[in-house]
Amino acid sequence: MMRLLFSCLLCALVTGCSPLREVGRAPGFTPPDQTMEHAALYRIPLPETSEARRAVDNASLWSAGQRSLLGDRRASRQGDIMTVVIEINDSAEILNSTARGRTGSNSMAVPQFFGIPQLIDRNLPGGLALGAGIETAGSSTFSGNGSVRRNEKLTLRVASTVVERLPNGVMRIEGRQEVRVNHELRELLVTGYVRPEDISRQNEITYDKIAGARISYGGRGVISTVQQPGYGAQITEILAPF
Repeated sequence: MMRLLFSCLLCALVTGCSPLREVGRAPGFTPPDQTMEHAALYRIPLPETSEARRAVDNASLWSAGQRSLLGDRRASRQGDIMTVVIEINDSAEILNSTARGRTGSNSMAVPQFFGIPQLIDRNLPGGLALGAGIETAGSSTFSGNGSVRRNEKLTLRVASTVVERLPNGVMRIEGRQEVRVNHELRELLVTGYVRPEDISRQNEITYDKIAGARISYGGRGVISTVQQPGYGAQITEILAPF
């Protein structure tokens, strides 16, 4: 038994079993730079205005800078800060039911065929005859039921910084917030891509307008460590075949 358990563990380690790599770790996000969305955002667009038009705009007496009286104070450059509002209240309920049944029978006989069946019947043992031919019967039934019920609710606000402005005007933001209470640390991480026109006049943006959003809310510390099963229990659940 010990040899079998050791062999299973060795095979899992050699093949690089994905669940074993997640022992003691939270599920990881999909890297955003490996998606088609990332490639489309970083594609350089055509220029929207000419140099002459830009010179006319700069010559105006009315300044549209962030520090001016009538300027737009929303985040628009690298280093600017905006507020991300996270209000998730999703629910999903799915119920599926499937039933299937089938019954069939077949019968085939060869009583007359140029007298050949009669000749064969004389040599068959036990009074067998081809008159009965071939007869089959079968039936099958199948039924399945499945249901999914899920509710999620999360309300948070976090300040995020514009870390990069892409050639097409879209901004990449990142936000991190940490709160420590005694020996427990709670952290909130937000990353994604936003359009300047989606930012409100209050310099806020909701999470549903963030492309490629990655939102993580968790913690680490004494309480989080106690709530997790031990490494041995996690490895046993992954490798146990029953």
